[in-house]
Amino acid sequence: MVPRYSRPAMVAIWSSEERFRIWFEIEALAAEAMAGLGTIPADAARDIRSKGGPRAAAIDATAVEAIDAIERVTRHDVIAFLTWMAEGIGDHARFMHQGMTSSDVLDTALAVQLTRAADLLIEGVEALLAALRARAMEHRYTPTIGRSHGIHAEPTTFGLKLAGHHAEFARNLTRLRIARAEVATCAISGPVGTFASVDPQVEAFVAGRLGLAVEPVSTQVIPRDRHAAFFTTLAVVAGGVERLATEVRHLQRSEVREAEEFFHAGQKGSSAMPHKRNPVLSENLTGLARLVRGYAMPALENITLWHERDISHSSVERVIGPDATITLDFALARLTSMMEKLTVYPDRMQENLDSLGGVAHSQKVLLALTQAGMSREAAYAAVQAAAMATWTALGRPDASNFRDNLLASPEVAAVMDAAALDAAMDPAQDFRRVDAIFARVFAQG
Repeated sequence: MVPRYSRPAMVAIWSSEERFRIWFEIEALAAEAMAGLGTIPADAARDIRSKGGPRAAAIDATAVEAIDAIERVTRHDVIAFLTWMAEGIGDHARFMHQGMTSSDVLDTALAVQLTRAADLLIEGVEALLAALRARAMEHRYTPTIGRSHGIHAEPTTFGLKLAGHHAEFARNLTRLRIARAEVATCAISGPVGTFASVDPQVEAFVAGRLGLAVEPVSTQVIPRDRHAAFFTTLAVVAGGVERLATEVRHLQRSEVREAEEFFHAGQKGSSAMPHKRNPVLSENLTGLARLVRGYAMPALENITLWHERDISHSSVERVIGPDATITLDFALARLTSMMEKLTVYPDRMQENLDSLGGVAHSQKVLLALTQAGMSREAAYAAVQAAAMATWTALGRPDASNFRDNLLASPEVAAVMDAAALDAAMDPAQDFRRVDAIFARVFAQG
């Protein structure tokens, strides 16, 4: 991923240096397990750890280039790494990788990287949830117009809007935790996964030390349905990012102006038009979400491999592993900051809510008329007529509002006086269940 959309902690997980360090740890743990079983000499395992450990810990760009240089000859990355490690370990290096195959190292290392990445993503969602909770509580009773099809529907509160997004990301948090568990498996089972040349106890030992579960049947590679579940989960989380970003983009439109991204001192919106205040963060998040969703399809296509294994998945995962996690990590952090600093305009929300002359209360009037004795069909016709008269006259000097048009209707006046109509249109009715919804969403704490 490009540095512009990257954060150091997540990038570090996918660096060549860290990948090689993880590879060494897997090899060293396997050697220690084999020594415990008597498969290799105990002093060999100690040598691998004592001499190889500092060598692996000191891996830098120069070391990476040295390993890459060996790979240009061997055309095999794990062999190149083992060859480079042997230069520092000496004779006992021949006991590394006993009975193992490359996928034992590669797939187990990928599991380590994905679980570490998942931990950062989980932290990112938790931070976003805290920001959404704080802003939802702040605007629990801030009236605004709810929209369906982009058209005014009924009143809601800005806090309820944010509570809905909080509930979605709470679900996403659960999904991420499940996805983490899905990929947290270790395979040290040898060629075609039969354990013919390595004891299953070695796998169990390595898995336990790395905080992983053992893969029940690895066929030499860990089945890629696990990885597909992981990356599709990231795609779903990215969908939540875009849904909230799209809401902000809409609310910041000049015609709406109910909320906007914080505009920093010295910030410029356009090279040509000095007045511009553009929703650049939320637009950026929309684009990043598209990328993360795009990585889900190749992960799904990776499920099908030839027989016990092939490497058609490998090139895909070298791209989507770092790119998907780095992108989503950055997007979550950006969205959290954006929501923490979001500028909200309650007065403008009220102005928009009132802008259609009260027609947003049409359902409450409809229900009140049916309860007063009118048939639903007759009540709907009367309310719709008053609403359309209000709608088409908007902006005219002589325009009547929805309430006046209702009172001018003989059908309405026959069953409802002004006081009853005002009671039916009382905005307080729209928000009487807000606390109940908040109790559902924020049940803990």
